[in-house]
Amino acid sequence: MARNFGELVLVLGDLHIPHRASGIPEKFQALLKAAQHVQHVICTGNLVSRDEYDELRALAPTVHVVKGDFDENANFPDQKVIQIGGFKIGIFHGHQVVPWGDVNALAQVQRQLDCDILITGHTHVNEVTEYEGKWFINPGSITGSYSATTTQVTPSFMLLAIQGSSACIYVYELKDDEVEVSKSEFSKSA
Repeated sequence: MARNFGELVLVLGDLHIPHRASGIPEKFQALLKAAQHVQHVICTGNLVSRDEYDELRALAPTVHVVKGDFDENANFPDQKVIQIGGFKIGIFHGHQVVPWGDVNALAQVQRQLDCDILITGHTHVNEVTEYEGKWFINPGSITGSYSATTTQVTPSFMLLAIQGSSACIYVYELKDDEVEVSKSEFSKSA
């Protein structure tokens, strides 16, 4: 089954457990337990505790985490670049750019990291944006924890399926106790 989707990557962040949220919503927990074919987890930070990191390690053989502004584990890097399929993926939390989530500020980081896909967090709002032939992805907050700019956050995470130079991203949102899924597809320019 996983071969049909290519390499599967769970993308999440901004858990803020236990300070701002008690845990991942039950409906998301059920989906994560069923995600048997995920090969990678990418977390944009703000796990806060070591326990959450250990839970991520149980989901996939490879876990990539960058340090958020509230993480207690000082061993996570501030940024990281990895290769999955035909894509070079840059990861960083996002509190380092101002204004937060600004496409021009993110484009500057993307150029510095020389990546095809830039995955960030911090805003707690999910977003998939194409800009100048590159992709900026923010999984939002999987717990729906409040942010510096809003208390009304929709819990969300993403599943990225990569086959060579093509990718499909599924955005999972918890709205009115129902999981809604949307899909975007993109290919790497030659």
